[in-house]
Amino acid sequence: MKTIALIAHNEKKNELLEWTKQHRELLQHYTLIGTSNTAKLINSLLGLEVKPFGHGPSGGDILLSAKILKGKVDKVIFFIDSENPHGHEHDIQTLIRTAVINNVPIALNRASADYIILEQQEDKQA
Repeated sequence: MKTIALIAHNEKKNELLEWTKQHRELLQHYTLIGTSNTAKLINSLLGLEVKPFGHGPSGGDILLSAKILKGKVDKVIFFIDSENPHGHEHDIQTLIRTAVINNVPIALNRASADYIILEQQEDKQA
């Protein structure tokens, strides 16, 4: 089963929660992982099983980068808050760069997340 990482900055968690709820049926066909707070939120409110792997600002983004390097992540959905500075900006950029270099699709907003998840559905129908 393919793995999708679900991550959101605090200011974008509600938006990711809404998106996840909208695509819940499709997401059930994946192994889901996420940073600790995001995983806890989705698990408690939507009942999906999202396995936590660490708090973003405390190295979670780097842990996800390592998972990508090991080939354990197929897609990344990361709703970023680009309007506010983050103390771990370097870690965020490392995560994005790691996904790009390793040819792992990464969505940074709702429109690109829709494309990534709906692309899988279209492939199944073709």
